Amino acid sequence: MKPEIALISPIHATGMVELNEQYIVHRVWEAPDPKAFLASIADRIEVAVTSGLRGAKAWEMDALPRLKLLASFGVGYDGIDIAAAKQRGIIVTNTPDVLNECVADTTWTLILSTVRRTVFNDRYVRAGRWLSGPAPLSDKVWGENIGIVGLGRIGRAIARRATGFGMQIGYHGRSEQKDVPYRYFADAAELARWAKILVVACPGGKGTEKIIDERVLQALGSDSYLINISRGSTIDEPALIRALQAGTIAGAGLDVFVDEPRVPEALCQLDNVVLQPHVGSGTHATRAAMAKLVTDNVAAWFAGRPLLSPV
Repeated sequence: MKPEIALISPIHATGMVELNEQYIVHRVWEAPDPKAFLASIADRIEVAVTSGLRGAKAWEMDALPRLKLLASFGVGYDGIDIAAAKQRGIIVTNTPDVLNECVADTTWTLILSTVRRTVFNDRYVRAGRWLSGPAPLSDKVWGENIGIVGLGRIGRAIARRATGFGMQIGYHGRSEQKDVPYRYFADAAELARWAKILVVACPGGKGTEKIIDERVLQALGSDSYLINISRGSTIDEPALIRALQAGTIAGAGLDVFVDEPRVPEALCQLDNVVLQPHVGSGTHATRAAMAKLVTDNVAAWFAGRPLLSPV
């Protein structure tokens, strides 16, 4: 008899195939009444799988009293009630490391396309405006100051690429990291004042909510740019819109938003913003590697082996 698992949210297709081959999978997200559905399988479920964005709430954990492992597809786990999981003795795993490089690539796509106005220039050509004259000049990237809010695994991958552009690198985080040669700023606004390009790469959650607020945007200034590949919650979105409209900052490249997939119309109307649909890790290879880490954690649990990536 195959072990049974609860699938709270779908994950990448390769992971779904493997889960369906190895387990009896109860697809919670398809149930008309999730509470009743969870109650009907509660006595048989020790493992649940979810995604970082969908997460898992305390009531869902309560509905599965035998739950011991919550395997999440994604590096971020701010959608999971970690305190509730810890209180109930539930181990949470995520999928770190395997997505670092592709998220860093996406970050640099946003940096270059925002500062060098690639998307604007594409529209300029398509609309036939080049026939009337050359496009406006842009700012440069090489040799500038880049500030990174959150020098974790992804932040370090972003910084490593910045060295190839001859940039000066600074960062802000909870504490100074002694094993990097980059300049540390204890205050996010001071980092913003120093930086030409400010990249937000910290985790989401209450601890970083609106870490980029009006004060930081004012410090960044009218000749500088904001890039966000973390979570929409890390930025005061209305304050960002006002700053972009008023020219308080020069532009922004955004992969994440507060109320995804609903993006404020005001952002869509601005020419100094590049928008992406939360695709930081969105390559076939990376998503497959993330799914494999999820299924490997689940397999390790049922085999009694150490988990690969507990939070």
